[in-house]
Amino acid sequence: MVDSSKYLLILFIAVYTYYNFSYFRYQEIEEKHKACAGQIRAMFALQALAYLILYLKTEKILVLYFYLAQVAFFLLYIYLYRVFYRNVSRVLVNNMCLMLCVGLIILTRLSLDKAIRQFIIIVASALVTWVIPCVLDRVWQLSKIPWVYGVLGVALLSMVLVAGGSTYGAQLSIQIKGITFQPSEFVKISFVFFVATMFYHSTSFRQVCITTVMAALHVLILVLSRDLGGALIFFVTYLCMLFVATNRLDYLLAGMALGTAAAGVAYKLFSHVRVRVSAWQNPWADIDNTGYQITQSLFAIGTGGWFGMGLYQGMPKKIPVVEKDFAFAAISEELGGLFALCLILICLGCFLQLVMVACQMQAMFYKLIAFGLGVEYIIQVFLTVGGVTKFIPSTGVTLPFISYGGSSILSTFILFQVIQGLYILKRNEEEEYGNQE
Repeated sequence: MVDSSKYLLILFIAVYTYYNFSYFRYQEIEEKHKACAGQIRAMFALQALAYLILYLKTEKILVLYFYLAQVAFFLLYIYLYRVFYRNVSRVLVNNMCLMLCVGLIILTRLSLDKAIRQFIIIVASALVTWVIPCVLDRVWQLSKIPWVYGVLGVALLSMVLVAGGSTYGAQLSIQIKGITFQPSEFVKISFVFFVATMFYHSTSFRQVCITTVMAALHVLILVLSRDLGGALIFFVTYLCMLFVATNRLDYLLAGMALGTAAAGVAYKLFSHVRVRVSAWQNPWADIDNTGYQITQSLFAIGTGGWFGMGLYQGMPKKIPVVEKDFAFAAISEELGGLFALCLILICLGCFLQLVMVACQMQAMFYKLIAFGLGVEYIIQVFLTVGGVTKFIPSTGVTLPFISYGGSSILSTFILFQVIQGLYILKRNEEEEYGNQE
């Protein structure tokens, strides 16, 4: 039954992926809604089959209760969102739920306790961020406080640099009264707001220089904290937003040259960087130490092949920190390369939706926010998948909505809710304009 189920799981996510991209092809609202309804059916079918297998393999009744709690949450989230926000982007909500669903499935396979903790964080994050679209629709003052975003971001990153705990050589998190969180996940949002606000007011050479210095300060603190993945996300996001705001190719080329030079300097100065690059170039040379994580990831992906080993048929726990940085490897091993490929395409579909929202916005402030958040999202996906598959050196970033981690979940919820707020704002304006005509 486990062996046959893996083919059905691939079929369900393939159907979901088909509907995901069909949505962009359709012009009529009714056709788009039908595609979204097809997504929901495919997602719940996938979830039901996966948890049936998980229950049969573990024989724990708690797995069934956990499954029912998830079904209730996803149904309430999908349909109540439409009630409170009539012009919501349904495809974006569905994609959020699908990625959360897949993440909970693989976490349940790895550790039921961690999956339950993750689910509690998901529910809390959904409730906390529910109001964000409403705030964006009513608070224009968000574009008037650039230095609040900038100073707050630098302060949080500096706090981690000074008092943060070390994880695998990098200072990423701080602990307050037993609660651990990763500030850089939230500074990603404030950083985009800072850059968007600065360039919204002016794109003069002086303004560009001031913004660049502040952006470089963010990146420098992350580099000193050895959070190389976060530094790269901030750097690429700033370059892309700078180019969109100014339309100056020379700025982009100069930024790329400086970034390349800075990467070379970081390689010379930090042993942590050299270790990761060495492990990427030839992990087999030190397979029992620095190359262990990436080699186990490659073994898992290769063993799974196109169709996977099936749930509980692989050995994903052999990969260190598999539930965080290398969740994609566990998915590839047990659910298959085709399943993983569909997941990448769904992430790409989310990015396309974010870029489309950016293109539709008239105000440069909103346009830059949507574009900046979209770039942050897709760069994080690229770094995670690229590191797991040895396409690039591992940077230690999580796969949004799928990897284990409360800070990552909450910050990604904020990111998607901001985009939803901009989408709803645009749709509301279109309706008002249509009614006036």
